[in-house]
Amino acid sequence: MCTVGRGLTQSHQVKETPDRLSPIIDRKSRYIATDVSKKQHLYEHVKPYAIYNLPMAYRFEIHPDNPHPRLIKQAVNLLQEGKVLAVPTDSGYALACQLDDKAACDHMRRLRGVDDKHHLTLLCRDLSELANFARVDNMQYRMLKIATPGPFTFILEATKEVPRRLSHPARKTIGLRVSPHVVLQAILQEHRAALLATTLILPESEQPLYDADEIEEALGNNLGAIVDAGACANMPTTVIDLSTMNKGGVPKILREGAGDASLIGLD
Repeated sequence: MCTVGRGLTQSHQVKETPDRLSPIIDRKSRYIATDVSKKQHLYEHVKPYAIYNLPMAYRFEIHPDNPHPRLIKQAVNLLQEGKVLAVPTDSGYALACQLDDKAACDHMRRLRGVDDKHHLTLLCRDLSELANFARVDNMQYRMLKIATPGPFTFILEATKEVPRRLSHPARKTIGLRVSPHVVLQAILQEHRAALLATTLILPESEQPLYDADEIEEALGNNLGAIVDAGACANMPTTVIDLSTMNKGGVPKILREGAGDASLIGLD
């Protein structure tokens, strides 16, 4: 994370320039200023020119219920430049990148310490994007409609349009997620496309990260940015495999989590 001295973090309040992002700095006071929820916080004793050329990640501090459009746009710009971001969801933070960016996808897998057999998840705005990525029948669609948006991840049969490297190599399946988190929805709306994602779990851990400070400490400059919307809920999604229904089977709960599977008739 872009820091200058102990405890001093680069402002999330940035402005666009032709070739990079630069912080807005109060040059009179020689402080870095950041506006979070209309409150002004000043970090002292930082020289105005000291942080401009450091090749480090950004941390965008964004209100969880009323995200500033300009900050959302700047986060999306980084995604479109091929960066991997830590983004908030209703069940913890996730790593996310553009769907068609192989280099970013590979980097995301390395950060998680997983191979190509690990299911990646599509973060979608709503079910209107579903047909581009998965084959579902009427029964499966009704189950998805009941459970989304919400803390569920569904494993579905991938369409031929999904790049082979993104689906499970043996089963040809893909994970799908529709999260109601306001900040994530704003990112998806600005991006105007689904994102590829995976739960932010470190290779040596079994527990997802729920706090932006922990993410900064653990991953630092390995990320393009952290979209900090405060601490997220500390329970992972419920994972349900619906792809079994395509072969006459029944849905299977792969992981119990925050989502109540009884909503769609599963125990």
